[in-house]
Amino acid sequence: MSEVEQIPVENQSTAGKWILLFLALIFVAAAVYAYVATQHRVDKLTKDLGASQSQVAELQKRMQSDEAQEETLGQKLGMTKKELAQRAAQLQAQQKAAESRLEREQKEQMGQVSGEVAGVRTDVGGVKSDVAATKADLETTKQKLQSAVGDLGMQSGLIAHTRDDLELLKHRGDRNYYEFTLLKGAKPQPVATVSLQLRKADPKHGKYTLNVTADDKTIEKKDRTVAEPIQFYSGREHLLFELVVWSVDKKKANGYLSTPKNAPVPVTAN
Repeated sequence: MSEVEQIPVENQSTAGKWILLFLALIFVAAAVYAYVATQHRVDKLTKDLGASQSQVAELQKRMQSDEAQEETLGQKLGMTKKELAQRAAQLQAQQKAAESRLEREQKEQMGQVSGEVAGVRTDVGGVKSDVAATKADLETTKQKLQSAVGDLGMQSGLIAHTRDDLELLKHRGDRNYYEFTLLKGAKPQPVATVSLQLRKADPKHGKYTLNVTADDKTIEKKDRTVAEPIQFYSGREHLLFELVVWSVDKKKANGYLSTPKNAPVPVTAN
């Protein structure tokens, strides 16, 4: 009976040993993994530290090189670092002052240009005013040139009452105009292709009488009024001629004769 009871105890002791062995293996594996991971991190940190040290060394080298260049430049210029810094500050101040001066001059020039443009606009405005005044004067002059019906019942063109009005009519260019001065009692005076003779003059009533000779025929225009269009036909084509007397005194009469553009033109005309 005693031998049979001892068999389970040996089996239980063997199972416990395997469990302990398995746990020991797990612990060893974990320790090895932790060691490897730690060593890897240490190696990485070591490399990063080396790279940082290299960068710091490079930065120090550059700073030393810059300082050396500044010292070299200062030596060449005969200046210390402090003086060099002061000189750089002066140059910057001078540059800012030059920029400010340039900006101010540009603004002044723009102001002058604006003033000149304003002056030109003023001149243009003055010219426009002059043109408007001239147009107004021209319209006033045109109003003085009135249209009338001639003694033949034909509608006349514009009538000139003064020499200035006659000049305006000449510039229109729609008819030929011949100015005349007729002396009372004188012989017939050639005007264009006809002849005119002043027979009577009544300045008090503004009337006159004259003879018109055209195409070898003489027509008496009796007791005509100043500024009244006197009309007659002349030439082979039976063209309408028109004369106007604008002033009369005791011994003479002043006026003009108008003919169509296609009317014969005399060799000499008074």
